Amino acid sequence: MTCARLTAYTALLAAVPIVLAAQQGSPLPGTKLSLDQLRQQMFHVSAGKRLKPTSWPGGARVAVSLSFDVDNATATLATGVLDYEVISRGEYSAVDGLPRLLRLLAKHKLPASFFIPAVSAALHPQMIKDIQASGRHEIGVHGWIHERLPALNDAGEEQRLLNQSIALLTSMTGKRPVGYRAPSWQFSAWTGQQVKEAGFLYDSSLMASDDAYELLLAGQPTGLVELPIERILDDFPYFGGGANGSDPSLQTVYDVFQSEFDVAHEEGGLYLLTMHPHIMGHRSRVALLERLIQYMQKKGGVWFATHEQVARHVKPLLQ
Repeated sequence: MTCARLTAYTALLAAVPIVLAAQQGSPLPGTKLSLDQLRQQMFHVSAGKRLKPTSWPGGARVAVSLSFDVDNATATLATGVLDYEVISRGEYSAVDGLPRLLRLLAKHKLPASFFIPAVSAALHPQMIKDIQASGRHEIGVHGWIHERLPALNDAGEEQRLLNQSIALLTSMTGKRPVGYRAPSWQFSAWTGQQVKEAGFLYDSSLMASDDAYELLLAGQPTGLVELPIERILDDFPYFGGGANGSDPSLQTVYDVFQSEFDVAHEEGGLYLLTMHPHIMGHRSRVALLERLIQYMQKKGGVWFATHEQVARHVKPLLQ
């Protein structure tokens, strides 16, 4: 990062007081801030113009975008804790999980977006070839080693890792990624600005709407399309403990996913589902996903698209 950029980031952050409870000696530091200070914190990264089109391609009623965060074992490797029981659970993604999910997508001729920490791709390069084989899927940036950016708390180091991630995935895929999803969906104080300056078409890390919107930084438009995720529509909260997830009931999870789809269909909106191959790639859970896909197909009026395709469709609404 150049000195000029560091200066710019420093100036930006000066307007956004970040108060840590430990420093204040209070568990509720926000109670000591003025409304102006709270406003600056609240709207440092926020939602701008809602980008909900009046129609989807082909006259579809709803846009469905399936996404997979191909973390593998990177989140564990990032910590330096070599717990090989946990690491092997992550490796399942490359060995069985991802191939099984790709077979399902191929069976139904569906596209999907895959967000990959660069280290995941480097350690299991066959994944990239397998994802690209159909010509339908998209690969996006998901950090270097699934680093937690607020814990990293270093603008220069975050920039270095972002640059490395873009360069490695560009080299491996033959195309510069246009989409970004923050590791663990967590922005630091600098992430939004760095993603904007990197020239990404869209981000998919935040949760301020059900539908796409323009990302604002310090209240200013960025031109970045935000394709919002939501933990309700993520496999991890339900199954995240490996075989012993917090809710092992497939029917319960299916009911939530289907209900969210039904309302998105009724509203003519966007339905974005986030999954992890080391979680959703297990046999019973792939069966759940196929059941959901078949339900969507039977209901009809669905445009299945990558995140890139959705972002390009809504981008003109920024004008």
